[in-house]
Amino acid sequence: MVRLPLTPAELERGQRLGALLRRARGERSMLEIALDARVSPETLRKIESGRVATPAFPTIAAIADVLGLSLDAVWAEISRPDGGVEPARSAREARARLVS
Repeated sequence: MVRLPLTPAELERGQRLGALLRRARGERSMLEIALDARVSPETLRKIESGRVATPAFPTIAAIADVLGLSLDAVWAEISRPDGGVEPARSAREARARLVS
C-alpha cells in the first residue's frame, strides 16, 4: 500500500496535537505517561514533537485517557478553525479547559 504524503493541514493538526499533549502532560515524565498508556516512550516523543502527525486512533485514545482528556475535547482543540491552540498558563489549566 502506498502512503500518500500528508497535507499541510494534517501536518499542522499533528503539531497542535503534540503541543496539546505536552501541555496536558505538564510536569509528569514522558516515560510515566507512555508506560501508563502502553505505548513506547519513543512513540509518545514523536507524537509530541509532531514527527508522527497522524498517529493511530487507539494510541491517541490511550494517551488521552492517561492524561484525563476526553477525545471530543482533543478533537475540538486540534481542529479549531483559527488554526491554533492558545497557550495555556499551566498543564492544570489546559486539562481543566479540555475536561469542562
